Amino acid sequence: MEDLARQLLTVDQFYQWVVEQEHKFELVDGEPVMMAGANRRHDRIAANAIRVIGNHLQGHRCQPFTSDTYLRIPAGNLRQADMGIDCGRFEDTSLEASEPVLVLEILSPTTRMFDRNEKLEEYKTIPTLEYILLVDPDFPQARLYRRDADRDWTSDRVTGLTAVVEMRQLGLALSLGDLYFGLGFRPRPTLVEPPDTPASKFTIWFSQRR
Repeated sequence: MEDLARQLLTVDQFYQWVVEQEHKFELVDGEPVMMAGANRRHDRIAANAIRVIGNHLQGHRCQPFTSDTYLRIPAGNLRQADMGIDCGRFEDTSLEASEPVLVLEILSPTTRMFDRNEKLEEYKTIPTLEYILLVDPDFPQARLYRRDADRDWTSDRVTGLTAVVEMRQLGLALSLGDLYFGLGFRPRPTLVEPPDTPASKFTIWFSQRR
């Protein structure tokens, strides 16, 4: 790592180096950046997505890929999504998707803001990409970014286990119920004002004065 810190790596140099590493790394601005691990809940959603989408695409030229496959960003970075769909040529020894059309990211507390901003904007620059799906691991909701007829990006939020994410270009209707299969959900926190807040005390005092 010290040697790597002294120089910026090309994509080819990074690929030669990363295949010998035990951990996962992305290439960011010419430097290897270690990826954080995922918890079991995160992993279950990713596994469900691969299973459901893989079954749908059986026999199709487009096929799902896992987080071990790299996405080449036109500006030079190499990113890894939780899963995606590649409609390009399959090469046994390649480390990256040749024609990615979908990437799916499961948000986490440590990367949530980054995934929604910097990484999302990087994904949008991939010319073959048609869909970007950001999935909330804690509640049944997701946001789908899609290209319109003018190749501009629009987005829709879907919520609830009965909701369906439509990706018509792939002929895919992904149910959130299938995506979260085997998982429960904790109640959403609610804001309750204590009865002895200053505002409540003022109301009692004012009514007594009257």
